[in-house]
Amino acid sequence: MALQLVIGNKNYSSWSMRPWVLMRQLGLPFEEIRLRFDFNAGSDFRQAVARVSPAGRVPVLLDDGFAVWDTLAIAEALAERFPAAGVWPTEARMRARARSVCAEMHSGFSALRSRCPMNIEAHLPEIGALVWRDHAAVRSDVARIVAMWAEARASSGGPFLFGAFGAADAFYAPVCMRLRTYALPVPAEATDYIARVVAAPGVKAWTLDALAEQDFLDFEEPYRTRR
Repeated sequence: MALQLVIGNKNYSSWSMRPWVLMRQLGLPFEEIRLRFDFNAGSDFRQAVARVSPAGRVPVLLDDGFAVWDTLAIAEALAERFPAAGVWPTEARMRARARSVCAEMHSGFSALRSRCPMNIEAHLPEIGALVWRDHAAVRSDVARIVAMWAEARASSGGPFLFGAFGAADAFYAPVCMRLRTYALPVPAEATDYIARVVAAPGVKAWTLDALAEQDFLDFEEPYRTRR
């Protein structure tokens, strides 16, 4: 049976975006199972996710019915199943660094996440300007991210973080979306990296699907009301 990936709304679900983009970009075969976000108790979303994962969250990778949840675990499972696909760099130290930056994304940058939730369809530069002015923690998060990107690309020679597109780029693809949506100021080198990620076929495919959803969820839209 082909792999199945259970995800949420593409416009909003940064966690779902990571493994989907990675698998699509690397040409790994999978079937998409998309569930519409609804976090109310007993909702269809909650029931559907509970049937495949005890964690009750997306994304979930199903391998012949066997569930792997959490984006880091999914990346490792893909690397084991498809060792030649390029999930991680081949050189040991570069591979360790790629895992480190993914783990930092996985556990950190809470200010950027909370103040600038992913919303691919939206363009909110005025909100970004206010967030940037009022929240030093967001400025700190962005400074760390762009420094990390610059170091990784300098060490690997680019054009992506560790040479070819891999797990690290997939993990930071939602950050690229956030920086674009809220027009947060970043140096030219980071702008170049964002443009390369956005143009990657896997990311472009996800973005087109997100724009086509036309599914306004008010609980995901702290800065807008339904038009």
